[in-house]
Amino acid sequence: MSKSKSLLSAGLSLSFFTLCSRILGLVREMTKAAFLGTSKYADAFGIAFMIPNLLRRLFAENAISVAFIPTFKGYLEESESGNGKKTIRDFLSATITLITFLTTCVVLAGIFLTPLIVRIFLDNNDSALLHETTILTRIMFPYLVVISIAAFFQGVLNGVKIFSPSGFTPVLFNSVVIAATYILTPILTGNIEDSEVKAQMAARAMSIGVISGGCVQALFQLPFVLKTGWRFSFTTLKKAFTNPGTRRVMKLIVPTIIGMAAYQLNDVVSTALAGKAGTGIVSSLQYSLRLQELILGIFAVSIGTVILPDLSGLAKKQMWADFNAMLIQASKIMALISIPVTFFSLVCGKEIISLVYKSKQFSNESVRLTLVAFRMHIAGLFFIALNRIISPAFYAQGNTKSPTVAGIIGFAVNIALAVAVVTFRNDGTGAGIALALSIASFANTVALFIFLKKNQNLDVKSVTLGTIFYALKLIVFSLIAAVPTFFVRNALNQLLAGRGRLIGFGLPVFACAMVFAIAGVAMLVITKDEIVRVILKKVRRR
Repeated sequence: MSKSKSLLSAGLSLSFFTLCSRILGLVREMTKAAFLGTSKYADAFGIAFMIPNLLRRLFAENAISVAFIPTFKGYLEESESGNGKKTIRDFLSATITLITFLTTCVVLAGIFLTPLIVRIFLDNNDSALLHETTILTRIMFPYLVVISIAAFFQGVLNGVKIFSPSGFTPVLFNSVVIAATYILTPILTGNIEDSEVKAQMAARAMSIGVISGGCVQALFQLPFVLKTGWRFSFTTLKKAFTNPGTRRVMKLIVPTIIGMAAYQLNDVVSTALAGKAGTGIVSSLQYSLRLQELILGIFAVSIGTVILPDLSGLAKKQMWADFNAMLIQASKIMALISIPVTFFSLVCGKEIISLVYKSKQFSNESVRLTLVAFRMHIAGLFFIALNRIISPAFYAQGNTKSPTVAGIIGFAVNIALAVAVVTFRNDGTGAGIALALSIASFANTVALFIFLKKNQNLDVKSVTLGTIFYALKLIVFSLIAAVPTFFVRNALNQLLAGRGRLIGFGLPVFACAMVFAIAGVAMLVITKDEIVRVILKKVRRR
């Protein structure tokens, strides 16, 4: 009982820190919007940060979750003897040495090759922008070293079932970046009033914040790691490369890098296309995606994480009827949340973006660029959310291949469409690139449902038709609810124009949300919606 309670407590605290991190991540984007807007320096910072961040996702996080933690836990379970502890200490020392050596080599090579790397993402005719992006990239490249060490510390803590310190570090990171931007920008700018120079210095301040935030993430976890009793130190490279544990880690990680690389290439190619399509497109796409990620982080990831253990248990017991019912119910819950949110965002997208981002450097043109991207991104929200439900259905059956193949199909569709849009129909916005991502999410969903049919025990037809018909009902309801919302929005915009950001945009968003919600809930209650009944029953039991 106490063990289950401690796991529940750890899960709740981790969820809380994740939510805090998502919110502060949005605040970080709001800070970037205020200081950089959708200027060329916002694009430069976005590209410069993406490069080491991409390597972090591909190597550091992937290595720790897929390879290091299982190996470390295996050692912990094998032996509690003095000799066994020495083996573990040797493994930890070899791992930290290997991580530090390899990431330092990558960073040094990256800093040297930065002028060539940034040309992949930017128009080569703008020498000033290429120069500034090179500076920002070189400032942030060492982030890979410190965040890889932080990931190692996280792996040690998670291996001994300590989760909260690592869960809190993204909160610290975002806080440091925000603070650095506000503190360092005036210092770097001095008495200069030129807005372009201010944006340039703000981008450098944020870059310093990134490397500082990475250092804080590593240093914050170190006392907790030492408290576990495990000690380690740097060792020789020969010992690091020949240690049985590190060799096992490398064998585990190499195959997964291939699959991860296909997924991460989505970001690389999309950013490269956006960088060459025009000024402000990279940053407007990032602002739009941050809003979408916040919505997904609040409900989609949580629901997907919660149902995975239940689906795994049902699959193990071969209770396929219950498995089927849970899958249908989870898909409908996703539809119940994501489809109304999509329609509300389409009606009030301009007000939402203005409320969240519009200040200082974030101009009306910045709002326009972000809005056209946001409308295309939000159109794919239901499919992205649904993928977070269908993928765990495969993992629960021990099938990791099908979701990977579906992801590669989505990647291929995304890149093909994005290249076509930028090459043949570039309208100077990120709308086409954003739409390509939404269509790719739809293709991913279709592929997952097709692969799901391979399991003869599942009634895939009932899952598919049940989800489609329920989604169509919600689309009709959302369209009806959008009508009064549209007129209320127009009336309030005229009434509150020029009243400031909070009143002028905040009140219309709040009032429209209330109108939309009341209309939608009324229709669901009148039609005695099955999912609403299930949710109400669970609430009453509590």
